Amino acid sequence: MTIRVPQEVKDQLGKLAGVTHRSQSFLGGEAIQRYVDFESWQIAEIQQAIIEADAGDFASDEDFNAVIKKHAG
Repeated sequence: MTIRVPQEVKDQLGKLAGVTHRSQSFLGGEAIQRYVDFESWQIAEIQQAIIEADAGDFASDEDFNAVIKKHAG
């Protein structure tokens, strides 16, 4: 895989690699893994929310208003 990043990012990655004694490739792989994990989690949460919304799984107006009143003081 080849990716292009701005020179500033490449420079920062080089400095980080030096300080952490890790390769730029290792750090790039870690960053991509974190991104993929986060995006996968977010998509799964959105898909679940859509399923719940389609099922009409919502609090009633009364329940919602009771919670608001409770926390409004």
